[in-house]
Amino acid sequence: MAHPTQLGFQDAASPIMEELLSFHDHALMIVFLISTLVLYIIMAMVSTDLTNKFILDSQEIEIVWTMLPAIILILIALPSLRILYLMDEINDPHVTVKAMGHQWYWSYEYTDYLNLGFDAYMVPTQELTQGEFRLLETDYRMVIPQESPIRILVSAEDVLHSWAVPSLGVKMDAVPGRLNQTAFIVLRPGVFYGQCSEICGANHSFMPIVVEAVPLKTFEHWPMMMLEEA
Repeated sequence: MAHPTQLGFQDAASPIMEELLSFHDHALMIVFLISTLVLYIIMAMVSTDLTNKFILDSQEIEIVWTMLPAIILILIALPSLRILYLMDEINDPHVTVKAMGHQWYWSYEYTDYLNLGFDAYMVPTQELTQGEFRLLETDYRMVIPQESPIRILVSAEDVLHSWAVPSLGVKMDAVPGRLNQTAFIVLRPGVFYGQCSEICGANHSFMPIVVEAVPLKTFEHWPMMMLEEA
């Protein structure tokens, strides 16, 4: 989760988020170089005679400031398209979970298991225990196995919602009457927090998302425990 005074992204917990962080740094460096070049040209125009018409009307200058932006766009577009392809690719998921948005909570259904589903409500502040996070904890967590392809089917029952977990690089809109899907792999065990990222009503900020990644052996026993509790 995020930390106080944090400036950057959360630590990546999935390959997609690692790619997104790498692309962010790549694009940021290009922006920095462009800003430096533009600032240098402005300073040079003020301090030297770069406004001379023989320089500004030069054919070579026109070629440079036409080709250079095109090259920069290619350097940004190619890795961007690669990441878009990786985010859209879903290969043989081990577990499929359907996340349904409601006003204002999430319900989860494990489609690979019979009658395994639950609602996840935010834990009120007065009921939090030591170490739990305000406005982020839920009474039930979405439990998944680590290092396994997970497919999330996302929809909504009433209004637009958005299922988003920043550290996993996942953000998918939940649209009533439409079933969207996305996939991810969690690289390490842990608890990862997110929230609805669509302004869905008065209690929009009170429908958090909690994903808990556990070892595969632990996950194998978890569905049976949930069915026994039900």
